[in-house]
Amino acid sequence: MYFLDLVGVYISMLFLVVCVLMGVAYLTLLERKVLGYIQIRKGPNKVGFWGILQPFSDAIKLFTKEQTFPYMANLNIYYFSPAVNLFISLLLWMCMPFFTVYLNFSMSILFFLAVSSLSVYTLMLAGWSSNSGYSLLGSLRAVAQTISYEVSLALIFMSFIYLILSMNVLDFVKVQKFIWLLFLMFPLSLMWIISGLAETNRTPFDFAEGESELVSGFNIEYSSGGFALIFLAEYSSILFMSMLCILIFMGGDIYSGWFFLKLTFLSFFWIWARGTLPRFRYDKLMYLAWKSFLPSSLMYMIFFFSFKVMLLSLFL
Repeated sequence: MYFLDLVGVYISMLFLVVCVLMGVAYLTLLERKVLGYIQIRKGPNKVGFWGILQPFSDAIKLFTKEQTFPYMANLNIYYFSPAVNLFISLLLWMCMPFFTVYLNFSMSILFFLAVSSLSVYTLMLAGWSSNSGYSLLGSLRAVAQTISYEVSLALIFMSFIYLILSMNVLDFVKVQKFIWLLFLMFPLSLMWIISGLAETNRTPFDFAEGESELVSGFNIEYSSGGFALIFLAEYSSILFMSMLCILIFMGGDIYSGWFFLKLTFLSFFWIWARGTLPRFRYDKLMYLAWKSFLPSSLMYMIFFFSFKVMLLSLFL
């Protein structure tokens, strides 16, 4: 019986990963279409009906191109960094509640924070191992940015955790049966979305890919398969952050169709921000993290902690 359960868990994991990768493929198509219409053009519309087969065409092209590598690169790290990056971004999805509840253990929030912090190392190693000044600068920027916003993400999470006294994602869903946490904690929710944009290196915080000064950022020396894996990891993280936003403060009704509509809208919001907002200045990004979000999230955390202690002392 135990063996069959284990087989079921692995099949569920594989099914989820395949679905995530399909979602990533069509998220790239959605992005190209939306950016096209924002810039008053069509976007991909030749491969298949309305360009519906474009992601598969892109994947075949990327994975069959010639693999080039810098002559002075540290080859082992250079080759493995994109694959490990994709593995970590897919591993994040294992804390998503599922019908089989396979990795939805009581510390799933802690699991998310621990695994997401590992992606910093792959970015750093990918930039360093290429042995290029541009890629090293891009990776240093990305690492500084990710570490800065992870602090505010963790503190914002602490406020939510103090409010519901649980680190299980499913408890966030149960607590929002009658009212979304978005309405109860509106400023924190906005801070979470902005921190999520910074954490995934998206516009207006895409300093790791500052084309004007860094050519292409930490992935400048990657081509064909390596570039495709980095690309997949980034879009998988965007989908995951959108999913987590819905679970934490937008109802999280994971077993209904509304969940997927909200997920589509939030993913669209990530793309909308890219098509609308200009790039931030780097010193302002750091100022926002350390002098705005850090004090605000700390104050909110202390407030919710005091509020919960007061409630418990009254009712216990």
